[in-house]
Amino acid sequence: MNGQFLVISTIVLICIIILVLCLIIIRKKEKKKFIDFANDLEYRKNLITGTPVLLELSKIEPLLKNELMEEKYNKWQDRFTSIKEDKIALIDDILIDLDNYIEKRDFKNCTYKIAKAQIEICKAQTTADHLLEEIKEVTLSEEKYRSIVIKLKAKYRTMNKEYQNHKNLYEEMQDEIELQLENIEKNFLDFEKVMEKNDYSEVVHIVKALDAMIDHMAIVIEETPDLLLMIKQLLPKRMKEIKSIAEQMEKENYPLEYLNLDYNIKESQKNINQIFDKVKLLNLEDCMFDLKTILEYFDSLFVDFEKERLSRKVYEEMQKDFNKKLEKTNKIVEEIYNQLDDIKSMYDLNEKDIEIIHEVRKTLIVINDDYKNILGRVGLSSSPYSMLHKELEDLTYRLKLMEEDLDIALKSLGNMHDDEERAREQLEEIENFLRQAKDKMRSYKLPVITDNYFIQLKEANEAIKEVIKELERKPIVIKTLNTRVDTARDLVLKLYNTTNEMIKTAMLAEKSIIYGNRYRPYYDEVNDGLNEAQDYFYKGEYKKSLDTVLKACLLVDENMYRRMLALYDK
Repeated sequence: MNGQFLVISTIVLICIIILVLCLIIIRKKEKKKFIDFANDLEYRKNLITGTPVLLELSKIEPLLKNELMEEKYNKWQDRFTSIKEDKIALIDDILIDLDNYIEKRDFKNCTYKIAKAQIEICKAQTTADHLLEEIKEVTLSEEKYRSIVIKLKAKYRTMNKEYQNHKNLYEEMQDEIELQLENIEKNFLDFEKVMEKNDYSEVVHIVKALDAMIDHMAIVIEETPDLLLMIKQLLPKRMKEIKSIAEQMEKENYPLEYLNLDYNIKESQKNINQIFDKVKLLNLEDCMFDLKTILEYFDSLFVDFEKERLSRKVYEEMQKDFNKKLEKTNKIVEEIYNQLDDIKSMYDLNEKDIEIIHEVRKTLIVINDDYKNILGRVGLSSSPYSMLHKELEDLTYRLKLMEEDLDIALKSLGNMHDDEERAREQLEEIENFLRQAKDKMRSYKLPVITDNYFIQLKEANEAIKEVIKELERKPIVIKTLNTRVDTARDLVLKLYNTTNEMIKTAMLAEKSIIYGNRYRPYYDEVNDGLNEAQDYFYKGEYKKSLDTVLKACLLVDENMYRRMLALYDK
């Protein structure tokens, strides 16, 4: 037991020692971290005190040639002194307190002091940087502004050279331009005077004025010849061409009122004069844009003129075709409409067909009215051909749609007439078949004609009478007529086939009996079969007669039926 207690005690003691050592290490590391923070803050503070403000202020001392500069110089010194005596001193106090808290291992207050020191250092750094920038703005002004002015002088010389080389292009604008060039040269002289006085606040204004004036005059030098060319030559020439073309087209009866040319040309000339007044004052803002807009308007008139010429050509071609088609359609519709009562009395038209014809006529009346309206406006020259062309296209399309409806009505009427003619032709064919059947029956003297033949003959005659009755009926119901014709044709064909089959069977039976007579003396079975076949033949049972004689003779002659068919086909 003592041994176990000793082992446990040893383990606990070792754990306590390890824990203490870990705490010591952690505390040392935390202390080192805060010491590093304090060193970094000290370094940043030293950077602020090392700001080259005094060096820049020393550069200003030779420039103190006026009261305004001396006043600025004194203020800058006071501000730098305030940074060193107030802000840096405050930062030093915070850093001393931070060192004390680190030694006491009061890390909570250390964190607070570090945050406060960072804020104060940031404020001081910002103040010092801003002060340095203000001072450098003056110390670097001469070099900076002289560099700018050198570039402006180079730009001015290039611009002035361009003007002098093409001076004749500026016409009456020369005085205004040369006055502005003189003002620019005067500002260059003023710049030198102000620089001599080190009045850098005034230098800024002069440099800005020079930059704006040179930029403006560069635009003037570049754009004025083009503006004068457009105002003096291009636009007047374009207006003259427009007037000449318009007068010629009006003589050729082109309606151009919709273009409102006189008013638009007058307003354009007024705008051109206003733009010219602005150009003479060297105010070129939007001048080029406005002139180009006017020029584009005149160019668009050429397009409108060409469009009118093309539209007139297309209109005249379309008008001829449309006129012929309309006259033809008017004639067809009028004839149908005038004969509508007769057509209704001839055929059993449905309401849809009649309604289509009425609608077609109404639509055609409207199309004729619209067409007359177009022709009237052409005669009065009150509408442009581009508009008339589109309206005629619309009329052509409407006429086409109406013709499609008319075709439906005409097709329906044509089908009825065709069906009637076809029914009459088929009636003749049916009657011809019936006559052929009767003639064939008469030509072959059968001992007995079966009842089936007379029943079918009666049905065929009645069906033909029904067809004749439908053809004589007014109005004709085409659907019923077609049904009657189909029925009559089927019944007559049935009778025709029955007649052929009956005659063929009777003839084969008769020839077979005659052929079989040669075997009567020799074969009793054949003799008995032939007697039975004869009995069937005279009773009109021709199928049984043929079957009986073939059966009787089959014992003697197997090929008898084939020979009988060959004889029949001959």
